[in-house]
Amino acid sequence: MKQLWKREGLKTDTTRIDYSIPSRENWALPYFACQVAALTGYLKNNINSSAESFCYLLVSAATYTFMMMWEYSHYLLFVQAVCLFLLDSLTLVQTEKVHEVYKIYLFSLFLGYLLQFENPALLVSPLLSLVAALMLSKCLEMNMKKGTFISRLLKIMHFYLVFTVTVTLNFLLKMFVPHKENEHLLKFLEVKFGLNTTKNFTMNWLLCQESLQAPSQDFFLRLTQSSVLPFYILVLIICLFSVTQVIFKRIRMDLEFLPYHPNPHCLTWGNEKFVSCVKITLGEPLRETVTLEDGKIGERPEIVYHIIHTLLLGSLAMILEGMKYLWTPYVCMLAAFGVCSPELWMTLFKWLRLKAVHPILLALILSMAVPTIIGFSLWKEFFPRIMTELSELQEFYDPDTVELMMWIKRQAPVAAVFAGSPQLMGVIKLCTGWMVTSLPLYNDDDLLKRNENIYQIYSKRSAEDIYKILTSYKASYLIIEDSICNEVGPVRGCRIKDLLDIANGHMVCDENESYTYSKYGRFCHEIKMNHSPYVNYFTRVYWNRSYFVYRINTVISFQS
Repeated sequence: MKQLWKREGLKTDTTRIDYSIPSRENWALPYFACQVAALTGYLKNNINSSAESFCYLLVSAATYTFMMMWEYSHYLLFVQAVCLFLLDSLTLVQTEKVHEVYKIYLFSLFLGYLLQFENPALLVSPLLSLVAALMLSKCLEMNMKKGTFISRLLKIMHFYLVFTVTVTLNFLLKMFVPHKENEHLLKFLEVKFGLNTTKNFTMNWLLCQESLQAPSQDFFLRLTQSSVLPFYILVLIICLFSVTQVIFKRIRMDLEFLPYHPNPHCLTWGNEKFVSCVKITLGEPLRETVTLEDGKIGERPEIVYHIIHTLLLGSLAMILEGMKYLWTPYVCMLAAFGVCSPELWMTLFKWLRLKAVHPILLALILSMAVPTIIGFSLWKEFFPRIMTELSELQEFYDPDTVELMMWIKRQAPVAAVFAGSPQLMGVIKLCTGWMVTSLPLYNDDDLLKRNENIYQIYSKRSAEDIYKILTSYKASYLIIEDSICNEVGPVRGCRIKDLLDIANGHMVCDENESYTYSKYGRFCHEIKMNHSPYVNYFTRVYWNRSYFVYRINTVISFQS
């Protein structure tokens, strides 16, 4: 295991393509990366008009494509919109650019709503509510006369106003727009944070998934051993301190500036008739272009955006391990940028007040030397392992599953409909093309309820109950997996059969002890005995070491 852990490195934390079939997010996330790259260029201050227009068009196209390809994309864009809102509120970016991005969100949401057959999930998404609240707040600020008491009060209460309008608008939309999509996410979060308890099979099954739990210590050890985490923390600390300096400088300048008057040396108090002309001295104005000599990396809006974005994604990754696939690449990118950036080293040297060596020369040397040293050490450490992995032609082969697929292709009727665990049904659909009753999709309440009903074949329920469930989905064949029926999981209470017993009221937990009771035996065990009444409903037609296939009888003789 130790050798396997070493060989995996960061690959296991940046992608799950090695042990999972390509899903929609695998195709969508490259477009999100393209959108973030284009947004980085668009937020820059010293960008020419043609490059700015190109970045704007690229952001628009990538945002729309990303939203069309992944059903959860609007949640990730919501996090991005929060980053832009914080940037705009702290006056760290040009307001006009931020609101142009808001318009891109609105356009993508409504176009996606129309082209996805009026998908209600996009209308009730938090992204739409937030952007609408921000646009409304912008309109109120534009219509208010600057320098008045109401305009100042509105600026102070900006965060509260946006938060209140967002929550209210989202509540109203969910009240009037009929929707079922993603309701289970809110229920899951309630249970995840201890706000509610439930015996629901789907909720407890989601809580048991490794990707929805907090990350383990091995995750941080892998990041540290590969030198990513230490340099990421260094870059993050320097950038945060620099951004904090910029924010306090902006606040000080706002406090020193009083209401506008045509004469730059005249200040107006209250009624414009009373004008006092005095000369004021302010701090150095913030520049549109930050040079290397300034040593102020926190004044670059694109850098501040990435700092806030990585902090928000990191916070989510600390709660849900599955978010590490978004956060870890960001960590690698930010760490690589930091050690290769002369601006970051110059910012650090400005604080240290170096005089022995010219700061600019030292910053340029370190921005080239440090990455070279790190790259050489990582090459020496990981290159042999990478070459070994590339030379190994690994192939996953499960003879029992292959035999089952071959039997279905050769023996099963063309109109057959198979029922079983969602994961196995997905394999059957991909390998044979036969119809199945469920699929491993967890973004719809109806699909989740269907999966829960099909999983009842591993519960302690009667043959008649299972027969009625399967025939309601027009299933003609049932497949029992021995690995689920006889599962011996490391965590008791997270096995499929345990979750079903809890949901059906067949398990009682008392002082770390669990007791099960039911007048019926476990269906997946009893059906293998070939005794009545199971033989009246089901007929075994194929089996091997891992799978048992039963035909669901259409003609049954019931006994009184």
